[in-house]
Amino acid sequence: MEKEKTNNLKTIREKRLISKTELAREAEISLVTLDRIEKGYDCRLSTKRKIIEALGLTFDDKDEVFPEEK
Repeated sequence: MEKEKTNNLKTIREKRLISKTELAREAEISLVTLDRIEKGYDCRLSTKRKIIEALGLTFDDKDEVFPEEK
């Protein structure tokens, strides 16, 4: 896995008062995977979709959570 630009996942998760464990369970991904993504490691688009939906957002909000590198 390559390190990528920092994302807003941790900030958004904390604003919504959701624990890492809870978000990982809701997104049906491992806690280790979620931790790595919060630290800026890249992940599959399907994993991003699961996280975004678990946060109660739509895939159209993906740039809010995972801003594209310009």
